[in-house]
Amino acid sequence: MFDLDPGKLIVIGIVALIAIPSKDLPRVLRTLGQATGRMRRMAAEFQGQFMEAMREAELVDLKKEIEETNRAIMASAKLDGSFDPLTEARKQIAGAIEGEPKAEKPAEAAKDDDPDDVMAAFGAAPPPEPPPSEAGEAKEQAEKPKE
Repeated sequence: MFDLDPGKLIVIGIVALIAIPSKDLPRVLRTLGQATGRMRRMAAEFQGQFMEAMREAELVDLKKEIEETNRAIMASAKLDGSFDPLTEARKQIAGAIEGEPKAEKPAEAAKDDDPDDVMAAFGAAPPPEPPPSEAGEAKEQAEKPKE
């Protein structure tokens, strides 16, 4: 506001000592201090009101942005009616009673970790069986204790 550096304040103080009588000087300084305090409080109040107005403006902008996003989501989803879980449940029950074939999930088809079951669940053919002579050798090697 005013450019008052320490040198200028000293000059103002010396002029005040010369111009104001010494018996009135404490009263003048007290009045000056009270006026300075009032000015600081008014400045702080103004700054607080200004910051509050800025927050409200940001909230209004944020609210508009959220509403626009909500509209965009609703438009993309095209939700004309509300979701009725009872209707959905009735459809599923009626479909189960009428015997509509239900697609089996591949993960449910494989009940254990057998690779043949997993491959079959995904539509792959099981691997061919080894010839009997090789099967016997494989069993012997599997039964043999490792050294």
